[in-house]
Amino acid sequence: MTNASSPEYLRQFVEETDWYNEILLGLIIPGDAWKRLPRPIQSWLRNYIGGTAVYFISGFLWCFYIYYWKRHVYLPKDAIPSNKAMFLQIIVTMKAMPLYCGLPTISEYMVERGWTRCYSSIGEVGWLAHTVYLMIYLALVEFGIYWMHRELHDIKPLYKWFHTVHHIYNKQNTLSPFAGLAFHPLDGILQAVPHVIALFLVPTHFLTHMALLFCEAVWTANIHDCIHGKVWPIMGAGYHTIHHTTYRHNYGHYTIWMDWMFGTLRDPEEEFIKAK
Repeated sequence: MTNASSPEYLRQFVEETDWYNEILLGLIIPGDAWKRLPRPIQSWLRNYIGGTAVYFISGFLWCFYIYYWKRHVYLPKDAIPSNKAMFLQIIVTMKAMPLYCGLPTISEYMVERGWTRCYSSIGEVGWLAHTVYLMIYLALVEFGIYWMHRELHDIKPLYKWFHTVHHIYNKQNTLSPFAGLAFHPLDGILQAVPHVIALFLVPTHFLTHMALLFCEAVWTANIHDCIHGKVWPIMGAGYHTIHHTTYRHNYGHYTIWMDWMFGTLRDPEEEFIKAK
């Protein structure tokens, strides 16, 4: 791999983020006014616009599909949240969004200064190495989010001050795709921090890292729709709905592996059999 600390190499990251800014900010802000903003403000503004767009687009499409187009297919009528409940979830999310967007802005700043182990192009390491690094990255993120989430429950002040904001949604008819990012802002940031910590531990493709951060909005929409996808070993909505009703199980994020290893897994299929 090229010397990742050289100014010439780091310039690639700057040029890459400049290109992202040009695409998004250049379309929305007239003229070149946005170019006069400090770089961190440019990054934050791009992340805020992009994050808000992903949240609303994924949320509205998801809700339209499961609550209206397939209204009687996936959920019984009494399990569909009210429009008021979803609106309140949107309000909580939008209050937190400005702080949420600070995290990718900070990670971008650290990458541009060579403080992380990010690489600019997959061609630098090859697809095989990139795939191995990505698997390690995802495993570290899964491990970190599991324990961060679990401690937000186990450490009572953290639960009382932060995580309880999200756990007011504790029944099927109070959960929706819009609840996916409805956290106290510090809670949401804490659960995303493993994405940034991993940058210091394993070589990571910068664009892949940024894409995964934004895909969190889509993933969290998925696991809050209360529809059990039955795709093993994915930590789908069936597992996460149990988390919202028992508070002591299924802390994992992408998969069930951490809950299985640390004894906190509860299977929705087994719950269904018990309920019969």
